[in-house]
Amino acid sequence: MINFQDKVSFIWSIAEVLRGPYKPEDYGKVILPLAVLRRFDCVLESTKEEVLENFEKFKAMNEDAREPILNRIAKQNFHNTSKYNFANLLTDADNIADNLRDYINGFSKTARDIMDHFDFDRQIDKMDQNDLLYLTIKRFSELDLHPEVVTNVEMGYIFEELIRRFSEHAEAGDHYTPREVVRLMVSLLFLHDDDILTKHGITQTLYDCAAGTGGMGSVAQEYLHELNPTADLEFFAQEINGESYAICKADILIKGADAKNIRLGNTLSNDQFKGEKFDYLITNPPYGVDWKSYEKPIKAEHEELGYNGRFGPGTPRTSDGQLLFLLHLISKMKPVTPENPQGSRLAIIMNGSPLFTGDAGSGESEIRRYVLENDLVEGIVAMPNDLFYNTGIATYIWILTNNKSANRKGKVQLVNAVDFSRKMKKSLGSKRNEISQEQIDEIVRMYGDFKESEYVKIFDNEDFGYHKITVERPLRLNFVISEERIQRIQEEKAFQNLATSKKKGESGLAEIEAGKSQQDKIIETLRSMTSEQVYKNRDEFTKILKEAVKQADLTVAAPLLKAVLNALSEKDETADICMKNKTEAEPDVDLRDTENVPLKEDISKYFEREVLPHVPDAWIDESKTKVGYEIPFTQQFYKFTALRSSEEIMFEIKELEVGIAEQLKKVFG
Repeated sequence: MINFQDKVSFIWSIAEVLRGPYKPEDYGKVILPLAVLRRFDCVLESTKEEVLENFEKFKAMNEDAREPILNRIAKQNFHNTSKYNFANLLTDADNIADNLRDYINGFSKTARDIMDHFDFDRQIDKMDQNDLLYLTIKRFSELDLHPEVVTNVEMGYIFEELIRRFSEHAEAGDHYTPREVVRLMVSLLFLHDDDILTKHGITQTLYDCAAGTGGMGSVAQEYLHELNPTADLEFFAQEINGESYAICKADILIKGADAKNIRLGNTLSNDQFKGEKFDYLITNPPYGVDWKSYEKPIKAEHEELGYNGRFGPGTPRTSDGQLLFLLHLISKMKPVTPENPQGSRLAIIMNGSPLFTGDAGSGESEIRRYVLENDLVEGIVAMPNDLFYNTGIATYIWILTNNKSANRKGKVQLVNAVDFSRKMKKSLGSKRNEISQEQIDEIVRMYGDFKESEYVKIFDNEDFGYHKITVERPLRLNFVISEERIQRIQEEKAFQNLATSKKKGESGLAEIEAGKSQQDKIIETLRSMTSEQVYKNRDEFTKILKEAVKQADLTVAAPLLKAVLNALSEKDETADICMKNKTEAEPDVDLRDTENVPLKEDISKYFEREVLPHVPDAWIDESKTKVGYEIPFTQQFYKFTALRSSEEIMFEIKELEVGIAEQLKKVFG
């Protein structure tokens, strides 16, 4: 890996040439495509003349038919038929912009597609107008990226490091995943699968639905080849950002793999791998990114296809789409069959929100319910803070599988690895910590041992579930016909509506006048009943009120009677219970409460023990009971720290006072 940092430093020094016309955050628009272009140039150099000769022979052929022939001659999955390369572009300084375009257009389709998604043509114009194009091409021509000097693995490192440096100004959710984090994810992903780690010549598939520049795929392939050099891990990926997609595709192309496996588009709203299943799935989706702008197709898929689509269990709030990526990956898992007994394994890194955000019945809770009740969650690992370049947020690796080992069935393992990191000598953006290989090995060992310890807890799936019950208490009201309460009637909407009309003209005015007259009669009738008597039974008082209304020859509809009763009432714990009918009490909405009862606990026993001793008149509205799931990870590893005693604190204060007094004496003599 000697070449890795040297090459990155050299390329970074070229970026300094752009200072002035380009802001530092825009250097990548030039440097990244040119790094790809220079690598292509070096890879094709040894076969370039032979490709040009054969191009003349097959020039009349259709491009699609000609491409595989020239690719074979180039010994790559791409070729270039332009007479230009980085060396001879410099021989015609006056026409370098046109010649560079000719060179780019000479690439075969896949390589051209990569350059198109860099939107590099605009940068050629800008550099040319600012007299930077010749100098930049000259500097890149001095960069030796030939395969015998820089291996494909090293080239992957170079791309990743350049992306990291250029993305330091990116939003926190759009972060680059450090290699040690990916290595830990991959180690956990392959942990239980002996076949791929030992079987000679085995071929498996890996899919990343938010691939960025493809770093996860590269690390996974690298890790696998260390353990089983004969194994082949075919990488499939989708990426929404054109530039990242281009780099990922370029990396795959240079490695000799099938670049058609890398596809562009929004994974959630435009799945480019419909109906396809994979052996392994891995991703680091954006955190807390709003998906409202493309919610329509996602919600339509949820409502119309249900569990036949990707989002059957539900959809989270539109302010954060992490759990949508989780559901998407689950839909790509291979089912366990006699032909494929191992099923699929999935690793996804998310922040803390998917663990607990969302009440019972919400989209988030229903998604957690689905993955836990279907026994898909194998384990969750809490990561150290400050691992990422653009955010110090807490993160968690979720490992899911549809083929748990016998001892893990019905169980979820939580591993608290927050302390398994070391400080970096020099911070890189928000990245202040890193995980050493020894620490990765220890985390993987703890995960693989599946034994409880200071850092490991093991739970049943249902330990994370609960019934959310609605606790009701009866409505109790007293009634008094006093001037103060009579005045409240005028604030009631049903009473005010008496003096309104939807009719126009004379008939409308007549209706308003009739309503005002009825209002006056109601107030007058009530004032004639004014007394200090307090009624504590609503049914009894209602009868008295109805009789008075009848005597006054007034017609009072049910909504108006309810408004009058409401104005004349006040809450009173000593009053009789207000009944909806002969058997059901009316609940007091202001006293309504909820309780979360663990799924493993009997609801009635919990209610008798935790609620009735405090509010004996309460009951459960069973029609409102919901099942919810949350994973309170931090709570499981909380360690109580005893507060210092008041005597200890007082002693310390006195010591400080003595010290301050001595310092003041020195100051004032």
